[in-house]
Amino acid sequence: MAHTWTITVHLVETEDIDPDRGITSAHAVLTTSSGTTLEGRGTARRNPDDVEVEAIGEELATARALRDLSDRLLQETSDDLAEIEQHPVHLRS
Repeated sequence: MAHTWTITVHLVETEDIDPDRGITSAHAVLTTSSGTTLEGRGTARRNPDDVEVEAIGEELATARALRDLSDRLLQETSDDLAEIEQHPVHLRS
């Protein structure tokens, strides 16, 4: 049996207090085939001395959001296993 899980990443760019330091925020949403959702978030802030390259901020913010999502998925899995096995479970990443 095959299942499809979908990850959608929403990106928002804003200016910090200093308009030369843009902030990119990423919100990753995992939706399982059963309709369960998990979310991860990440941000990237451009150093004002760096060249402005929009794609780099998006990539970094997305990578951080996906890492956060992955950590949350591992924790969710650990919690599910602990409930079934009736003892604490720790899964390594």
